[in-house]
Amino acid sequence: MDKQSIPQHIAIIMDGNRRWARKRGLPDIKGHEKGAETLEEVVDAAEKLGIKTITVYALSTENIKERAKREVLGLFNLMRTGYHTRLKKMMQKGVRVTFLGEVQGMPGTIKRIINLIRKTYIKNESIKLNIALNYGGKKELIEAIKDIVKEGVDINKINETIIEKHLYTNGQPDPDLVIRTGGRSRLSNFLLWQTAYSEFYFTKTFWPDFDARELKKAILWYQTQKRNFGK
Repeated sequence: MDKQSIPQHIAIIMDGNRRWARKRGLPDIKGHEKGAETLEEVVDAAEKLGIKTITVYALSTENIKERAKREVLGLFNLMRTGYHTRLKKMMQKGVRVTFLGEVQGMPGTIKRIINLIRKTYIKNESIKLNIALNYGGKKELIEAIKDIVKEGVDINKINETIIEKHLYTNGQPDPDLVIRTGGRSRLSNFLLWQTAYSEFYFTKTFWPDFDARELKKAILWYQTQKRNFGK
């Protein structure tokens, strides 16, 4: 592995949790629980490799509307317990956690946890973990446009820089690499603007089985790609 060409920002669509569980005759939530363990392992491996930012697609706006209520409530409960069992420990190790999405649409308990995380002082930040929660790429762009209109920006002065300042990822570099697990080959409304020139790596491995070794395989693939950004 070429340590000089490590992607600085990796975005991950964590797909396959339910299929992983069903393949084993387990309830869907067990796949999500194992997926939470995988996330902790992958973030730790990414930090050791020198990656600066990881953005994960945890829950889309469509998931909340379309998934069974029982499953969504189970995911929220997993987030509550995960804060105490995993996120706190990760933050103590220098992981800065931020959230992308419509936080106001979350249950009160989840909003309180998000506020606690936002107020947590991170000593010696080692890596940033963006969690896309109640997130939709189209919704993000619509809200950005609305904010620009409200500010009365001259239409002739609207450019990429202005739009990027109104995105959830304002101030952050775009992903160099997007990884999607679970065998699907689509973005699913994830970071539509930010991934314009990202490299895409698709694997059949379900997210609960994606580990440090799989992450390294994705990075090795990334290092074989020639990035020219349209030039």
